[in-house]
Amino acid sequence: MMALKEFTHLNQGGEVKMVDVSEKLPTMRTARAEGCISLSSSTLSAIQDNTIPKGNVLNTARIAGIMAAKKCSDLIPLCHQLNLSFIGLKFHISNGKISIQSTAKTRESTGVEMEALTAVSVAALTIYDMCKAVDKTMVISDIKLLEKKGGKTSHAIEYKPHVGVITLSDSVSSNLAKDGSGPILINGFTNAGCTVNHYEVLPDGSENLMQLIQFWIEEGVELILTTGGTGMGPRDLTINTVEPLLDYKLQGVESALHVWGKGKVKTAMLSRLSAGVIGKTIIICLPGSPSAVRDALQVLIPDIFHAYHMLKGEKHS
Repeated sequence: MMALKEFTHLNQGGEVKMVDVSEKLPTMRTARAEGCISLSSSTLSAIQDNTIPKGNVLNTARIAGIMAAKKCSDLIPLCHQLNLSFIGLKFHISNGKISIQSTAKTRESTGVEMEALTAVSVAALTIYDMCKAVDKTMVISDIKLLEKKGGKTSHAIEYKPHVGVITLSDSVSSNLAKDGSGPILINGFTNAGCTVNHYEVLPDGSENLMQLIQFWIEEGVELILTTGGTGMGPRDLTINTVEPLLDYKLQGVESALHVWGKGKVKTAMLSRLSAGVIGKTIIICLPGSPSAVRDALQVLIPDIFHAYHMLKGEKHS
């Protein structure tokens, strides 16, 4: 018997719950669905000739499908409300049936496939309702999802780099405090399928940071994450140490991390995080707070893995 914890829509007590997507990044998401409704040849001719007594069947079905997609969260109990940017429906008449295809688009934190499927379903039901007085043979069938894009599956992410984590903190290095951020990064990338065999704690502004990074690169570490020393204090020297080593910066990574952080905590704008490349190794310098590195995991995994496909010369999807 499957444990309750394995159900995404049930809590530990077996009660229905909505999936919390507040920690997921809003991205461009699309979905396409299709279905069909079979009708008699005389009904299909009447639809094409616009002689069905209730009016224009396909125009009405198109409007109904669009309206249904916008109301999907009202119809399906645990669906999230989405700000849809596009809903479109196309109809094709052939072989005794009307094929219905929908496309739904949004820029949100969860997929839009239910909206696309709902659009097809309600469009088919509307055709049925418009034609039921003249056709008793209608059958709705083959409603299915054709494609979904966006979220975490829109580009190559198969390659998993060797990862190293460096915590920079005077208190942690002096055993006066426990490292809260480094283990979060280690667990996050390990759970994502990466090998994380390199971990070190250094005091803020350590002169050994530069040598450690270069040594790890020689050992084959492909992604080095530092946490701590990115603020505005006199001991926040991580960025000052790392950036002179970089061959070039990854401004897009920095921007994504800043935007996500500022969307949750306004003071995140005061962190001087950094990202760049040395040879084939990516270096990302993150703030020292556990909440900041948890947010960074949401931004970086799995999209940062696509960088290694690009570094190998593969197409930038």
